[in-house]
Amino acid sequence: MTGPARSRRNAQYGLLTAIADEVGVSLATVSKVVHRRHDVSEATRARIEALLAERGYVRDWESGARRPRQILAVFRDLAGPYTLEVVRGIVESAAEVGVHTVVGTTSRRSIARWLEESVALGTAGVVIVISALAEQDQRRIVDQGLPVVLVDPLNAPSEDIPSVGVTNWHGATTAVQHLIDLGHRRIGMLAGRSSSLAGSARLHGYRAALAEAGIPYDSALVRSTDFDYGEALRAARHVLDRSDRPTALFAASDVQALGALEAARQLGVAVPAGLSVMSFDDTLVAAMASPPLSAIRQPFRELGQEATRVLLHLADGRPPATSRRELATELVVRTSTAPPLANLVRPV
Repeated sequence: MTGPARSRRNAQYGLLTAIADEVGVSLATVSKVVHRRHDVSEATRARIEALLAERGYVRDWESGARRPRQILAVFRDLAGPYTLEVVRGIVESAAEVGVHTVVGTTSRRSIARWLEESVALGTAGVVIVISALAEQDQRRIVDQGLPVVLVDPLNAPSEDIPSVGVTNWHGATTAVQHLIDLGHRRIGMLAGRSSSLAGSARLHGYRAALAEAGIPYDSALVRSTDFDYGEALRAARHVLDRSDRPTALFAASDVQALGALEAARQLGVAVPAGLSVMSFDDTLVAAMASPPLSAIRQPFRELGQEATRVLLHLADGRPPATSRRELATELVVRTSTAPPLANLVRPV
């Protein structure tokens, strides 16, 4: 953002904040009036409009310099294939309906600051991806009616805040059932953190599939990590460097699956002859891995489309029919999974 543009934005933010304080309403309410939203009482709207006119506020589209509608997409970081796939899904789907996307991260700016930035920028709303939403931020979103949609939130949000995700539990059971169908009975898992809703659901799906097949759960074969390559590499070595190692590993993300592949290489375990590796995500790196990863595919483009659709409906005063929308996952079989070696041995 250029210096003049930043100065203008800061001046607008200061003006709108001052009007909010004078009227005794939230900044979000003033923003709704600025953007011609209907969910503001007539008396409050009239008071705010009068102050806007008195202080010379000119809407961009009234000045002949109409800006395209825009949304804000906020991530924990922009590292890792999952994040890049979701960014692409949101940006491309928003562009198809003439909406621009501003992308930010919480690495140096809190979600609370991004919510303020959204109002200052005049965005239609905010998509928050794979982040933990503090209780005070949830209260602000609900109390001020800020248009916000969560994608794969780390913690359970208020029912008043819509979220979009995938069928994590069902996808995990499908992944493990694929390994069981190949003949595996000793199946380990690189799980996500229990604090992650998606990670917890995938672990529960793994355990449910084992139970359905009558296979005892062995906690020694399960390690929980962040969706992080280095942590997964160390965890996979711990699970595999043993005499009774598993014949298959289910990783809760592509990044963790890549760590498992490297751990197997370092330990001299061939994939898939000595170890089948199953992943969850199916980002671009899954097909480029060596060997290419069998995976549960998340519909990233559809996630972006759905989050954008729900957000724009919220911005127009149309709440979603349900607070939680889950999109279906799909099994993709490649060459990282095969029957266990013992099953391939034939008597002479």
